[in-house]
Amino acid sequence: MLRPDEKPSLPLAGVRVLDLTRVLAGPLCTMMLGDLGADVIKVERPGVGDDTRSWGGPTPLDSPYFRSINRSKLSLAADFDTPADRELLLKLIAGADVVVDNFLPGVLAKRGLDPDALLTKHEKLVWATITGFGAGNPRPGYDFVTQAEGGWMAITGDPQGEPLKVGVALADIVAGKDAAIAILAKLVGRRVTSADRRIVISLMDSARAALVNVAQNAIDSGREPRRWGNAHPNIVPYQAFHAADQPIVIAVGSDSQWVSLVRALSLDDLASDRSLDRNPGRLAARERVASRIDQVVRTKPAAHWMDVLGKAGIPSGVVKTVLQALADSSASPIMGMPSSVGGEWRSPPPALDEHGATIRARGWGAFAEG
Repeated sequence: MLRPDEKPSLPLAGVRVLDLTRVLAGPLCTMMLGDLGADVIKVERPGVGDDTRSWGGPTPLDSPYFRSINRSKLSLAADFDTPADRELLLKLIAGADVVVDNFLPGVLAKRGLDPDALLTKHEKLVWATITGFGAGNPRPGYDFVTQAEGGWMAITGDPQGEPLKVGVALADIVAGKDAAIAILAKLVGRRVTSADRRIVISLMDSARAALVNVAQNAIDSGREPRRWGNAHPNIVPYQAFHAADQPIVIAVGSDSQWVSLVRALSLDDLASDRSLDRNPGRLAARERVASRIDQVVRTKPAAHWMDVLGKAGIPSGVVKTVLQALADSSASPIMGMPSSVGGEWRSPPPALDEHGATIRARGWGAFAEG
């Protein structure tokens, strides 16, 4: 359970969040709010809990997937179709500042938990619904489908290969972060009518918005973007290269960095070519530029190039494995990854209904117990 003597400096201390979500986008959103100090009660299905509890793990209902996005919460198992549990949920909603759900349209209303009616009844309540394809759309939303229909797979992968999804459920992650941002905006912003306090986030909208410059290129040109593999559609050189022992990436984001790069690699032929001084010229000569850099980089191990490029101020890095990437972080088998927004680990991911008895007895007062 969360400590009663926690630092009062956490920005969301005292904010109450009722989490009616499962899988990834919603739980990630509410975990971020919990890390920032909010009191979060996660409501789960009796007996089975969140879907992700069974997505692989050492014991039933304990998966790494679940643990990665559900710390800083208390767990309550409740059946929405049981009158006593429904009454308990209504009491928790009455005392909440925020409710987050990801149910399909109409599911909650049929069970007496209509968001619009409850927003009208509770004048300070903020309600966020995370959907697959927008308000009223009955299609279930999963990250893989969103990556396919959101344009991501069309631009991901080898230029001559098959379309690929991103290696993590990034559409879910972006939507979860979008939901957290929208909730924070409502908490500090002007909230007069119930409509002012209603949030609907869709995975599809979040995925399309995340296309950023790729979308703008398509809008401006009217042409479909192509897959570039590990290269960049607008910047050269900005891609992976093979050192003698392992891949590295070089990301030249400015013309001054280009000058530093060709000096560091002793590429005198490229340095003397004035047509390459600016990025448009390098874009036009992409294959020649990349080929010459590749010829040089292949001659030495990655550590050598990291030293040379680092001293020259060139953005660069080795292609690490996941465990290598985690080696210099404070990642925890229990708590997961550190907060990326300045929050704190506040309590471990809860067992299913771990705090059910206390919540049923004390409601939001459960957070006062040590």
